[in-house]
Amino acid sequence: MRENRMKSLITAGKPAYGVSVQFASSEIVEMIGELGFDWVMLDAEHGSITPDNIGPLVMAAELHGVTPVVRPEKNDPAVINKYLDRGAMGVQAPHVNTAAEAKAVVEACRFHPDGKRGLGGGRMADFGFGVATADYVRQANEQMLVCVQIEDVEAVENLDEILAVDGVDVFFIGPTDLAQSLGYPGQNSHPDVQKVIQETFTRIHAAGRASGTPGAAEQAKKNADAGILYQYTHIPTFMSSYGREFMKTIGRG
Repeated sequence: MRENRMKSLITAGKPAYGVSVQFASSEIVEMIGELGFDWVMLDAEHGSITPDNIGPLVMAAELHGVTPVVRPEKNDPAVINKYLDRGAMGVQAPHVNTAAEAKAVVEACRFHPDGKRGLGGGRMADFGFGVATADYVRQANEQMLVCVQIEDVEAVENLDEILAVDGVDVFFIGPTDLAQSLGYPGQNSHPDVQKVIQETFTRIHAAGRASGTPGAAEQAKKNADAGILYQYTHIPTFMSSYGREFMKTIGRG
């Protein structure tokens, strides 16, 4: 089984940089790999990615040693398992607000004895060809990365209990939804929002757990300096950054 590149980096205390993709384009994933990113977040929550079209995206990531992580449309074991059987090596579960919900994500992502994931003959198990099931289960549990999103006031209130859940590798702060939950939709930089975000990062790090959040290049560097290891930017950020510079250069910006 392939090594989970981003999990290895995070386990070593090094930042892992990725890109969020919301549409089913294997070519875009290949470009991300060519650029040298560590991982790609395949966003099925907000985009057009489904279990039926994620396969080529995962294969494109594998060609370049890029770790494919899926954000499923909801925290549902049946939904999560479909993406994992098609090759995702990590799950970024949205709106995890309680310890019980965090535990459910872990159980959906890992096989016995670490979880309750359904055991089938998917492509990650080489379709059952040439690999002992017991070896596959052990390797899959070792390589799987589990990330839960802290993006609601309820999650912040229950953070200590969520941080105590075994098997979660990363606690991701979603600033946009958290701002909305705090009553400031579209105001991620509002002082009240930033106060909660920074306090939450402090609590995650004090517990000795890894954190994550999105951020463009300059912010990503600051995040890494602050100990935030799991980071990604977005395809629209790429487009807007170079696109605006292009239009400015030709005199239309």
